[in-house]
Amino acid sequence: MNFQKIRLAAGLYFVATPIGTARDITLRALDVLASADVIAAEDTRSLRRLMEIHGIPLEGRHIQAYHDHSGAGARVRLMDALAQGQSVAYASEAGMPLIADPGYDLGKQAAEAGHMVTCAPGASAAITALTLAGLPTDSFFFAGFLPNASGARRTRIEALKNIPGTLVFYESPKRVSASLADLAECLGADRQAALCRELTKKFEEIRRGRLADLAAEIQEKPVKGEIVLLVDRSHSQSVNESDVEEALKRALETHSVRDAADLVSEMYDLPRRPIYQKALKLGKG
Repeated sequence: MNFQKIRLAAGLYFVATPIGTARDITLRALDVLASADVIAAEDTRSLRRLMEIHGIPLEGRHIQAYHDHSGAGARVRLMDALAQGQSVAYASEAGMPLIADPGYDLGKQAAEAGHMVTCAPGASAAITALTLAGLPTDSFFFAGFLPNASGARRTRIEALKNIPGTLVFYESPKRVSASLADLAECLGADRQAALCRELTKKFEEIRRGRLADLAAEIQEKPVKGEIVLLVDRSHSQSVNESDVEEALKRALETHSVRDAADLVSEMYDLPRRPIYQKALKLGKG
């Protein structure tokens, strides 16, 4: 047996679970799952299966469901267990709880009520992808999932474009093509990026290259599985807004709005879309 049954102090224990390979779980996580008075999970079936793989018996315990759709009632039951001095273990379906996964409200409420809140840390798809992507790791920003709608997605990307660190996104295989296209348009075709999928699993794959190239490649060769997208920070020199506007005014004297935007975008190595929008406003003026 890899686990030890130990006496846990009362409190909330967030438990990291593997993002793919079952053996990536930590020994401490196994101890907590074996020993907690109460167990809750985002996905009860996947956690039960993980415990079976590692030989951890439930011993009469019931795994309670706690996820985005379980409602406040599930949280109340877990808070009641904490109030009674019990140890409560909570696990996401995969990876670290709270990282684009449920658990925030539970942790916040438990801490505010004065209960101990701790964590048995472990695998995280975002950190694993950063390790493998070949992009700078000295500073990064985890942005979670981009919005589904294209307009909202582009607005969100525009808000992130000047962050001085590697951008990290989670994405679904159904949306990844559209997201890469919007990232290339809003951040610039030449920004270096990486698509990491099925990390730690049999079909693990890392695709690296320019955003434009990845966007084109994904259309020809779609992917399946869990995906992390990473995009390098902008390396373009800071550009004065007034210089861009003046260049657009001059370009509009002899070019169409579209051509003027293309010219200035290339001149300053800036994403085309915001330049085109500025050119439209100037053209109407």
